[in-house]
Amino acid sequence: MPDFTHFNEQGRAKMVDVGEKPVSVRTAVAAGRVLVNRETFALIRSGGMKKGDVLTVAQIAGVMGAKRTPDLIPMCHPILIDGINLELYLDEARCSVEIEATVSCAGRTGVEMEALTAVSTAALTVYDMCKAVQKDMVISDIRLLNKTGGVHGDYERKSEQ
Repeated sequence: MPDFTHFNEQGRAKMVDVGEKPVSVRTAVAAGRVLVNRETFALIRSGGMKKGDVLTVAQIAGVMGAKRTPDLIPMCHPILIDGINLELYLDEARCSVEIEATVSCAGRTGVEMEALTAVSTAALTVYDMCKAVQKDMVISDIRLLNKTGGVHGDYERKSEQ
């Protein structure tokens, strides 16, 4: 299987050796949302959730999630992350918590999974903090928006829907 770098000679999964790849500056931006009802939205906005400030706790959880990505995703390399920024805001028209994560490093492998994990962890934290009030929240649209660096070059999502 010469074209499949993630498999060994026996056809089993392996972690790719990135030791020979050049170090480059890499960034990744991912986004997602949590759709909530009006009551939950109002409680998040007012700070009235019993578990505390939903957006602040979710932001911290997202940073922690990005840092723990190789512990959760089996073939992810541990990398030295240079920076993680999470932005969470309320979208009244959608009745949602919007989440965006930017992760950067100078390394031999990309940070897309770290950005996606940051968004996912933040979204799950929003759900956890609000589940006493609403059980039918929807976590949706977790996606990579763009990435830079590496041998595969830059990527920009074509359209936002």
